[in-house]
Amino acid sequence: MTASIDKLQEIVAPLGAALGAHATCELKRGNLIVFAKPESIIKVLTTLRDDPRLTFDQLIDITAADYPERAERFEVVYFLLSMKQNLRVMVKVLTGEEGVIPTACGVWPSANWLEREVWDMYGVYFSDHPDLRRILTDYGFEGHPLRKDFPLTGYVEVRYDEDQKRVIYEPVKLAQDFRRFDFLSPWEGIQKILPGDEKAPPPPSKQGGT
Repeated sequence: MTASIDKLQEIVAPLGAALGAHATCELKRGNLIVFAKPESIIKVLTTLRDDPRLTFDQLIDITAADYPERAERFEVVYFLLSMKQNLRVMVKVLTGEEGVIPTACGVWPSANWLEREVWDMYGVYFSDHPDLRRILTDYGFEGHPLRKDFPLTGYVEVRYDEDQKRVIYEPVKLAQDFRRFDFLSPWEGIQKILPGDEKAPPPPSKQGGT
């Protein structure tokens, strides 16, 4: 671990020099993090891949995080690997709900499906993507499930209808509105007598005596 941190510290200076004003970098808790602007992301990724001092030539993953309280609520994260140096780097880009990030498919073709997943789950739009459509959810799905404001129950449910002999979609029907559930309220169990309760022995008397 110490050897890896030492190697990361050695490339911080050349990394900053190579990226210039396009991004900033820092070493935090043993992780090398590059912060890029959306309009500079292709320049940053290409530099990390092609600069002989860096050689982060493999894209491992693209994911995102949602922080609704921020003006730029989405944090898109690219994970890169340098096989030559056996080092990893994270590239982070901040964008708002209406923001646009250029696609990285021209840098790594494998970004195609990874960006489709981020689009499907978070709704982050990647411009010039060759096939930006949903990849995990079903056709006609509404919303983006990994956004913090997306209800845990979803908006529709899928079931097989015996009368129509096919799978149908219908709005979610809940006995209790879990979307506004107050977790601080005391839980109260059911009070009515259920069938069979009359067979149970009566509770022991609380009065003392021998």
